[in-house]
Amino acid sequence: MELRIFCEPQQGATYDQILALALAAEDGGFGAFFRSDHYLKMGNVSGLPGPTDAWITLAGLARDTSRIRLGTLLSAATFRYPGALAIAVAEVDAMSAGRVELGLGAGWFGAEHAAYGIPFPSLGERFEKLEEQLQIITGLWGAKVGETFNFSGKHYSLADSPALPKPVQSPRPPIIVGGHGPRITPRLAATFADEFNVPFAPYEVCRSQFKLVDGACAALQRDPASLVRSVALVVCCAENETDLERRTSNIGRDVGELSANGLAGSPQQIAEKILTYGELGVTRIYLQILDMSDLDHVGVIASEIMPALK
Repeated sequence: MELRIFCEPQQGATYDQILALALAAEDGGFGAFFRSDHYLKMGNVSGLPGPTDAWITLAGLARDTSRIRLGTLLSAATFRYPGALAIAVAEVDAMSAGRVELGLGAGWFGAEHAAYGIPFPSLGERFEKLEEQLQIITGLWGAKVGETFNFSGKHYSLADSPALPKPVQSPRPPIIVGGHGPRITPRLAATFADEFNVPFAPYEVCRSQFKLVDGACAALQRDPASLVRSVALVVCCAENETDLERRTSNIGRDVGELSANGLAGSPQQIAEKILTYGELGVTRIYLQILDMSDLDHVGVIASEIMPALK
């Protein structure tokens, strides 16, 4: 089971704080460092000093880290034009020597769009745009050097694009699609993605979502085993009850609630729960760290949980 660190910088973090967490994850031997792609805080936090742009941040991390993989869970298709996003991700891939992954979703948080003047169309239109963006990005990256790429869709059109630059990774950076949708999301994952992620859902919901994506793969005659299965879960780990209560309290959660809906407890308890996801075919877990200043938390997970999973 591969463990990855996942954070939410829109809740309030500077680049230096993001970098410190990424370096702690890299030093701890985690497989990747991912961040959300949001422009507005959620919940009862100050949000200071304000949001950071996901792909600008990842460009910095590409140069300030050396081994750990980097990506978004998930970038919103409403935020950027697909051609510009393909260029940005390819450039960050080059800056990182081929360590980037692109998680792409339809977008869901209407308030952040209103706060920063970003159009927020209907759910149906957002999914239409997501599908066209996946077609365009994979098409641009997949076009041979020297050939042009054309696309004519309902929402986007590209004419005689040189389809440059190409990513360092071949055939392209991994693409992640995720969510809880019953029809469109599994189909898009089966069609375009290398990984399907179920975020912040009970165990049985994860089981149901993986069955849906297996069915979508079968409909396309794709081997379901070719699609990585992953989940994202909030984590609070501590070697004693005092530290566990402190960590859950610092993120506004209750130990019992988080034990049921995420990962909370001793290293042994968390390791045992993580291993149950392997029964669903999950090989990768994104551990959401909500207190980004608690670098010791990352150290405990690395030293006490990770060895139990190998």
